[in-house]
Amino acid sequence: MARYLIILCLCSFPIYCFSQETNLSDIIVNIAEDLAADEEDPEAVSIFIDRLHELAENPVKINAADEEEISRLFFLSDFQVKALVEYVHSSGRIVSVYELAAIPGFDKATVGMIIPFITLGYYLVNNSDSARWRNSMITNLSTKSGNYDTSYLGSACRILTKYKFTSGAFSGGFTMEKDPGEKFLSGNPPLPDFLSAYIAFSGIGLIKKIIIGDFSARFGQGTSINTGMRRGISLTSPGYMSASDEIKPYTSTEENKFFRGVAAEFSLKNLELSMFFSKNYLDATLGSSSSSSNNYIENLYLAGVHNTPSLLNKKDVISVTSYGITISYNLNNLKVGLVWAENRFSLPILLTGNDPEKIFDFTGDKNSLYSIYYNSLIKNILLFGELSANDNKKYAVIQGISFRPSDRLTINFLFRNYNPGYATFYGNGPGTGTKTTNEKGVLGNFSFEAAKHLFISGGCAIQSFSWLKYRCSAPSRGVRQEVKVQFLPTEKLTLDASYNYRLSMVDNAEQKGIPIQDEVITRSLKASSRYSVLENLNLGIRIDYKIVDPSGSRGILLFQEINYGFKRVPITLWARYCLFNTDDWAARIYTYENDLLYSFSIPALAGEGSRSYIMVRWKIRDFAELRIKYGMNSLITNGMSAENTDEVKMQFRVWF
Repeated sequence: MARYLIILCLCSFPIYCFSQETNLSDIIVNIAEDLAADEEDPEAVSIFIDRLHELAENPVKINAADEEEISRLFFLSDFQVKALVEYVHSSGRIVSVYELAAIPGFDKATVGMIIPFITLGYYLVNNSDSARWRNSMITNLSTKSGNYDTSYLGSACRILTKYKFTSGAFSGGFTMEKDPGEKFLSGNPPLPDFLSAYIAFSGIGLIKKIIIGDFSARFGQGTSINTGMRRGISLTSPGYMSASDEIKPYTSTEENKFFRGVAAEFSLKNLELSMFFSKNYLDATLGSSSSSSNNYIENLYLAGVHNTPSLLNKKDVISVTSYGITISYNLNNLKVGLVWAENRFSLPILLTGNDPEKIFDFTGDKNSLYSIYYNSLIKNILLFGELSANDNKKYAVIQGISFRPSDRLTINFLFRNYNPGYATFYGNGPGTGTKTTNEKGVLGNFSFEAAKHLFISGGCAIQSFSWLKYRCSAPSRGVRQEVKVQFLPTEKLTLDASYNYRLSMVDNAEQKGIPIQDEVITRSLKASSRYSVLENLNLGIRIDYKIVDPSGSRGILLFQEINYGFKRVPITLWARYCLFNTDDWAARIYTYENDLLYSFSIPALAGEGSRSYIMVRWKIRDFAELRIKYGMNSLITNGMSAENTDEVKMQFRVWF
């Protein structure tokens, strides 16, 4: 306990630092943590980080009063997007960001969150100055200590390089990545393990967008097509329900769920048309029948890591051809859309073994999807929904409502039903798991401005699973509840507290024979504060406490972080010291960290020990910057000795 008291005392030290850059970094980390609080897929976090940094580099022009442009603020709800568009149309150009707090659906907390990502400009087309060629390139290099597997094909380093250019309405770029243990160059011709590229055109007339190369797409609620932003379900952030159609260049590093080909978006008055065609190669495990020489797909390999010969043999062994079209029509406050899409595999997918969990899994070499979706704003009530079906006559249904009884209160309800057997390889609708299938649930949440600086939000989600799922060999259910209180007495101080309850069902691993399901209940409390002393100080502190029943295991985490920027030299520091103590892995606690641009770090802390890191940013004039991060985990084993694991990350970025 003495160590926890020591770290609390660090809050009292007066340290002066530069705040603008560190505030942006903190905002990005906080938003990403809220968005991905219930995500099981780390790639979803990567997409959030990418999108937030893209917004910081290319802010949204809110005075354009264009719904598609404002929808780039993906963490806003459809209600907030429509309210902002209507405000600019009716009241004229916004001249100060402080006006935003007066718009229905916005409050001080929301405005503070979006300020780094908006501009008061209003031209959607690039002016003559922006028509000149602009370039940016970023390279990350990271490595961790520990026992390195000598069977790996390449070095232990992770290497990531991203390049982007813009010139007026044209843009393009590429992404290269090598995971730890992979070869940097392989194949014939020798190429990086993952290489992605695109070129795009954006306009405001009939042709709104054309992308050649790698792209992502999302239509409606995303139950049929969504390779872009994950539609997660948040209990305390009702705004994260926005559903806007989009095709955009693909710049992430997930190696399977994206399209490679050509996509186009057209607009004629209130009618919008999007089309795409893609042929991409996927990783898979192949099998062959003893009675036939024909191969088939046993399962898809989605991890994207190829650091051993066996994993390298799974790389790009099948192709999938995808194509689709969507038509939507805007009529005042009503938008209706239709989607048709199809996926064709070069080899059929067949079930192997006798695993009853896979009975409803997709089989065959063709999957067709049909969807109809809508959203409608009626005064202060927003209705939205989607119905999708596949060739097996299995369906997915989404229906939601968001309304504002007063300017200070927002209430949301969301119903979803994904049949077992509903299959979509490039869809990702609102849900709690990594796959939107075999799930039925209802969600209710609210956001309330209880006083001038006090915000209360909370919600409850109940879901049931009508068939088997991972770690549960019988139909099951789950419950999630959360309440969050945020107090913003001044622009320099933020106080947060939240309570989270989660009930899930898993097989009893100790019982022989047919397993029964145990109800695992997790309760957690979290409190945090961020404080800026004068203009130059950024301090943060957080404490987490977690209880897991019926095992009775406990976990506690406490950290102090400091952001320091020198005034006379262009150097900024981020530092954190964290103590944790959990009884077992079930009581592990996740905590987000400041990291390199377009990167993220979410260590799962279990056992007894400490986690610390320091990151340095050096801005080299107005055309480059260098970031170096050093982190260390110290884990106490056998009650006395400490096992240390460290990591080093380096990033160089240049723009001109």
